[in-house]
Formats: sequence, C-alpha cells, structure tokens
Amino acid sequence: MEEKKLDLNSIIGFVLISGILIWMLWSNAPTPEELKEKEKKEQVEKQAKEVKNVTSTVAATPVADSTNNAAAQAQLGSFGYSATLPSATDAVTEIKNEVLALKISNKGGYITEATVLGFDQFEKNSKKAVQIIKDKNASLDIALNTTDNRTLHTKDMYFEPKLTTEGKNQVLTLQLKAGPDQFLEYRYVLKPNEYMLDFAIRSQGLEKVVNTAKPLDLEWQLKSYRNEKSISYENRYTELVFEYEDGKDDYLNAAKDSEDDANDVSYIAFKQHLFTSILLTDTKFKTAKFKSDNLVDDEEIDTVFTKNFTAQVPLEFKNGALNYNMNWYYGPSDYTILNDYNKNLDEIMPLGWGIFGWINRYIFIPVFGFISALGVGYGIAIVLFTILVRIVMSPVTYKSYLSQAKMKVLRPEITELNEKFKDNPMKKQQETMKLYSKAGVNPMAGCLPALMQMPIFYALFQFFPSMFDLRQKSFLWADDLSSFDAIYYFPNGFSIPFYGNHVSLFPILASVAIFFYMKMTTGDQAMSTPPQEGMPDMGKIMKIMIYISPVMMLFFFNNYASGLSLYYFISNLITIGIMLVIKNYIVKEDKIHAQIQENKTKEKKESKFQRKMREMMEQAEAQKAAQKKK
Repeated sequence: MEEKKLDLNSIIGFVLISGILIWMLWSNAPTPEELKEKEKKEQVEKQAKEVKNVTSTVAATPVADSTNNAAAQAQLGSFGYSATLPSATDAVTEIKNEVLALKISNKGGYITEATVLGFDQFEKNSKKAVQIIKDKNASLDIALNTTDNRTLHTKDMYFEPKLTTEGKNQVLTLQLKAGPDQFLEYRYVLKPNEYMLDFAIRSQGLEKVVNTAKPLDLEWQLKSYRNEKSISYENRYTELVFEYEDGKDDYLNAAKDSEDDANDVSYIAFKQHLFTSILLTDTKFKTAKFKSDNLVDDEEIDTVFTKNFTAQVPLEFKNGALNYNMNWYYGPSDYTILNDYNKNLDEIMPLGWGIFGWINRYIFIPVFGFISALGVGYGIAIVLFTILVRIVMSPVTYKSYLSQAKMKVLRPEITELNEKFKDNPMKKQQETMKLYSKAGVNPMAGCLPALMQMPIFYALFQFFPSMFDLRQKSFLWADDLSSFDAIYYFPNGFSIPFYGNHVSLFPILASVAIFFYMKMTTGDQAMSTPPQEGMPDMGKIMKIMIYISPVMMLFFFNNYASGLSLYYFISNLITIGIMLVIKNYIVKEDKIHAQIQENKTKEKKESKFQRKMREMMEQAEAQKAAQKKK
C-alpha cells in the first residue's frame, strides 16, 4: 500500500486554520472587567446558595415547608417558629462608633466580638487590636422553662435582627420569636464616643409559652484574654468585682479559684486589669452567684487566657413579662472614665480601702492628672509627682530624724542607767522615764512619723497599677510604664523563681538607692534605739536589713510596673538628699545636747499620765520589796 505523505498545501492549510482558531479565541476572550463582574456574580450566587442551604437545614419558611416547621416545633416547641425564619443563620450585625466595635450574632443574640479601638495588644504598634470578646470566649444565655416542660437555651437559638438609628445612636433589636407577635427581645443602643451601651431585655406575649411563675436564669460567662506584656502582672489584677445591697462592693480572690454569692446586685464586672467588661442593671438582681477560675498555672505555658469568669442571676417576671433596663461597658479600666458615669464604677479600681483609697481618689489621682496634663510626658510627670510627694512629706522626715538625734544623744546616759540598775528592772524603767521627762524627749516620737508615712506608701503601691494612662507610655529605656522595663531576657527560656525570665533596670536602681539610704541612716537608728535587757540587738538586725531590703525590692518589683519602680528610685534619691541637708545643715547634735541639758535644769510639770505611770511603778516596787521581807 502506498504511504500517505503531507504535501506543502496541506501544511499551509493547517497553519491557516490554526491561526483562524487562535484569532477567534483571542477576539472572543472576556475583558478583565468582564472577568471581575463574572466573579462577583458567581460569589453572590454561591452565598445565596449557602444561605438557602443553611436556612433549609434549620427549617424552611413557615409557609413553604410545613415538614421542617413541624420538626422544629417538635424540638423547640413554640420557639421552633424562630428556626423557620430566614434569620436562622450564623450571620452577625456590626455596630461601631469612634471607640468601640461590636459584632452581634443572630445565634444567641449576644456579642461575638468586642474590639476596643485605638489600643494595641501586648505592646505599642503590635498591630493586634485589644479584643475583649472574640473566638467564642464569651456567652450570654437565658434558660427558658416553657409551659410544655422544656428547658431551652437562648445561646442555641436564632434571633431576628433589626438595625435602625435614633438620631446619632445605633439601635439593634434582636427578637427570639415564638410567633409573629410573641418574642424575647434584646435591645442594644450604641451612642457616639461611648464605651457603654444601653441594653434591655424584655418579653412580649410569652405568658402561655414560658413558665412565668418563677424567674429565668441568666448566665454570663467570659474567658478573659491576656492583653498586656506580663501575664503574671496582668493576672494579679484580673478579678471579678460586684456591687450589692446599698452600694457595697466586693471581689473574688484573684490569686486562686473562688466562688461567692450576693443579694441585690447592681453591677458585675469582669475586670481584666487595664480593660474591663461590666453588666449593670437598673432593677437589681435579687441574688447572684459568682465564680472565678485561674487559668494561669504555668506562666511559660498558659499565655493566652488569665481567668474564666461566670455570673448567674435570676430575671423576674412582672405581670407575666420581663422588662430589664441594663448597660454593657466594654473599655479601659480608667478611673476617670468609670467615675464620670456616676454609677459607683470607680470601686472597680483597686485603689485600696479606707484612708488609702481616700488618698488615691482625692489627692494622688487629681494631682497626677494635673501634672500629666501639662504635656511633660508621663515619665517626667512621675518624677515631678515624686518630688512633690517627698516635699510634702519632708516635715515628717525632719521630725523622724530629730527624734533619732535626740535619742542618740541620750544613749550614753540610758546605757549608764541600764548598768546601774541591771538587777532592778522596775527601778531602771522608772529612772529611764524620768530621764526622758527631764530631757523633754518622747521615745515614741521617732515611730509616729514612720507610721504617718505608711498610708502614703500603701496608697502609692495601689495607685500605680491602677493608672491606665501609663499603659504603653515610654520613658528612657522603658517602653511601657505600666509593665516591666526589661533590658535583658535570659536565653533558652531560663527563668529564676520569684524573679522571672528577664532583668528590669528600674528595680535595680531603686534597690541601690534603698541600700545607700539604709546605709546612711541605719547607724543613727541603731544608736537611737535604747538597749533593752532580754531584747534582740536592734543594731545587728538593722545591719542585716541593709542587705535584705534591697534584695527583696529587686525580686518583688522585677515584674511590676516600671512606673512604680521609677517612683521608688526617685523617692529614695530625694529622701537621701533631704536627710543629708537635715543632718549637715539643720539638726546639729551639739545643739541638741545643749538643749537637753538645759531642759534637765528646768522644773517641768508632771502630766497626769506621767504621774499615774510613776505611781504604778512605785506601787509595784513597794510590793516587790514587801515580798522580799517576807
């Protein structure tokens, strides 16, 4: 058979046909604009199909699919109606203002995301927003006891949303329906520039659907995310706080798992150190149960969450209906912001009880606010604040040093009396008191100034961890005055017990300042302390404390706010300066000695208390002498 071969004409024909086909494909190809339009159309069709599929799996519309309607009703009773509506999907509605962004889900009708705008998580410019609620870490659930003996949970059912506006306010209403005019309603109202939003729970037409003879149980739960650089420091101030009865406030132990209950509760706060979530109610909850679980067992491993909070409260029916006007707050734990609401929310801040809280509220916070408003920067504001506090306390420092100087001058005479009457303690005490009285010296005068400084010291210890304004504010090498100022991290995850995995510089400087201050004053304190028979040698104890106190400071403050360490560093430097001025230019021991000797020559009237003490000692001595004769 003759083999077929391709001739030149055939090859030219194939090339022409191929060229024509390529030209036709190229000329009919869609433009980029047409491709984008096609993609949008396909995406819309896909979403519509998904919504249709989800809706049909829950239930079709009441009219269209009576079979699914019956199935939903068999499972949910009258509330099966809600599962047949087009809104029975996991769709969310977003409401947002200048400071807060919220996403509320149809399922459960509660917030699935709460983002505090304008703040970074962990550190400045981290590009991670502070989100109090996200990834299903929170829930709000009401247990519905129906008249057909069911217990249904709102967190598992679908609400129908409706977003409207009232002036500049955004209003989101979500209704869990048992029929066209029968529903449980959540109403959120977000106002401009507000961290607090109005929230209401009410019911309509549910008298024959829900058992209204007893209250409904509402449970609010939040697993708090870590938002700060130091999880240990943040967790120390993360706690559940509540107000009950007539303005009383209390909290659960932040250091361990704890539970509590209270009556007539007006607000519940899940406080996360520098951010907080609060539920407030106009109609007080008659009872409430609280629970806090600590989620940080190992700071190297447990780095995401700090606490798991739960609050359970009853919602009572009035005339067969619920009607609660409440508020949600999602925002900074800032004293000024919380206090401006005039709802006693400032009690959430751990400013200390009694006089300590009073000092912080009415002295330290206003003064520091005034200084920081000058625009000098928060680091300089702390320095100026410290200088002001030390100047105000300088008269107390002067009194303390003057008392020590007087006791130091008298020490040789007291030692002489101890030797002279070492076999007669009662007589020794009498003569010592006489010496104090003649010299015009009060042995307790040195203790009183120290006691006066204790409220200031404790108030400041509570003040700095509560100052939201210091968050992520830098000064010198510290990039965040509300957290530790690490200059070195130990390699390979190494950590020193009670110290941490890093070295902070401000605590080191504060410890050095404390060392030199104690070195300078301990000798005078030891010399001013009269020796007492049978009592420990205070001189030796004070010498040991010179070294123990700075080490304790170093370990204790390594993980604390650098603003607090900065304060103590500057404070001790200033105190050293004040003591040097008093010692070298104001209080002269030779003048004190001369004054004491002059006082001894003066006739001094004995006070009633001194006379009573002298008489008691004389009686005791007489009784002792009489017993010896027997």
